[in-house]
Amino acid sequence: MAEDPRLMDTKTNDDAGSSRAALWRSAREWIAVIIVALLAAFVIRVVVVQTYFIPSNSMAPTLEVGDRLMVYKLAFRVGQVDRGDLVVFNRPPSIENSQLKDFVKRVVALPGEQIQAINGVVYVDNLPLPEEYLSENSLTADFDPIDVPKDHIFVMGDNRSNSRDSRSFGPINVDLLVGEVFVRIWPLSNAGRP
Repeated sequence: MAEDPRLMDTKTNDDAGSSRAALWRSAREWIAVIIVALLAAFVIRVVVVQTYFIPSNSMAPTLEVGDRLMVYKLAFRVGQVDRGDLVVFNRPPSIENSQLKDFVKRVVALPGEQIQAINGVVYVDNLPLPEEYLSENSLTADFDPIDVPKDHIFVMGDNRSNSRDSRSFGPINVDLLVGEVFVRIWPLSNAGRP
């Protein structure tokens, strides 16, 4: 018995329609997944972590020109700043002639402490600061005692003779902190915690 050709056309059109509907449904799902992924990436970048590029050798040998870092932006919202932390901070208002928006330095003194350098040795509250991160030929120029105010920190570059830091622009307000460096991601040969 032969099938009615009109019924076959209807069946073919129904299959094509359901196939198009399934394709459209799948496309909408993928678009939703992509939008959610982009929003999540945006929120993570703005709120949680961000990458930074090292433009100078002020932190050598710890960080070199061209290194790329991941910075945990919530570090100081959920925790406190500690001596030795590598921090990213916004350019202090006292620095006018700099094209840099952000700086990366090491925290060497905390609020309420006094810092000075005598004969190339940094002292915090009259105790020598152990600085194993400095290269052997690093020279810290002497400077008079500086009292670090409340809500401020004193930062210095590890390459002391080639770093613009708190010795020139003074202690920085903790409100300028962007976050803490937690990993170097480039170059791959030096990837890991700096």
